[in-house]
Amino acid sequence: MPADSTAAHVPAPVPAGSPLTIVGEFNAPQVTGVAVAPGGKIFAFSPRWDYNPTYPVAVVGASNTLTPYPDAGWCMWNDSVKAEPLKHWICPQAGYVDKQGMLWIIDPAAPGLKFTVPGGVKLVKTDPKTNKVVQVISFPESVAPRHSYLNDVRIDLQNNYAYLTDSGTGALVVVDLKTTKSRQLLAKQPSTMPDKGFITKAQGKALYDPMGKPGQFKADGIALSTDNQYLYYRALSGHSLYRIKTAVLRDAALSPAQVQAAVEKLPDAPACDGMEIDSKNNLYLTNFEAGAILRRTPEGKIETVVQEQRLEWPDTFAWDPDGNNIYFTTSAIHKTPNWNKGVGQPREPFRIYKMALAK
Repeated sequence: MPADSTAAHVPAPVPAGSPLTIVGEFNAPQVTGVAVAPGGKIFAFSPRWDYNPTYPVAVVGASNTLTPYPDAGWCMWNDSVKAEPLKHWICPQAGYVDKQGMLWIIDPAAPGLKFTVPGGVKLVKTDPKTNKVVQVISFPESVAPRHSYLNDVRIDLQNNYAYLTDSGTGALVVVDLKTTKSRQLLAKQPSTMPDKGFITKAQGKALYDPMGKPGQFKADGIALSTDNQYLYYRALSGHSLYRIKTAVLRDAALSPAQVQAAVEKLPDAPACDGMEIDSKNNLYLTNFEAGAILRRTPEGKIETVVQEQRLEWPDTFAWDPDGNNIYFTTSAIHKTPNWNKGVGQPREPFRIYKMALAK
């Protein structure tokens, strides 16, 4: 376990009339991702960063219990299984439930955000009904280099593609789900890199690593428009927001310059970690800077949906299958040892929240 400050944490107040319901809270492990399958099964994703989760992918049960998913074997990663990097969760970051109810899990396979484990970077399709792995797609080093960190994923069943962000390189990655071939796009381009000079802050605290360097996070948040026509994406460290036509991403005949020319820069929006889109193409943002959930209308207006002191680094979104409730995690990244000279700071428990949204 990492070092934690012994200072007592004073719990943040719960505002009267808060629209949020806590569906899971954990002192450890840190939860970054969430996904909700048909029937209401909730999944939590815990990468191997400061904490070493026993169940890096888990089903959230009553009383904050975690059950390994798809089984305990997949959740094991130690010397005894290092020869089988495609059969174990190494550092799973996030998951996404597609329109057919299948859960896709992205494993950037980079424990401690250092280097990828050779042969371990993968996108795994699972069936929540049977708790079985259906497909494992591995990424070659040419697409997911040693410094890569595949961060988030969206599945487009209309065109049979997966779209991912790489926050280690600063890139997008696309996967043809029929052939399982993958390509890296927009690597180290302005749209996948931090805004120049941007200082990443959460609730007033600037992030500096153990060497005193400011935290600079690359392509991270991602959202797919309801009609699968546009992919919205951005670097975490910055206010720049972009979108690109998915048809461009799928066209292997286009040159890097042609792909770059197709990027659309949208008006700036507050920094966020996760993004998601509703049926009316409102774009939701987990705004860690202010501890808030924001909504950007199709016209570009930014609205605050909820802002609370206890929202310590709202991280990743997930819809429930009927689209009535949005779920999100709080990962308190700015309170973890890496950004506090090796000593974790007093914090709220890591949580999964649920919020009903008016139709």
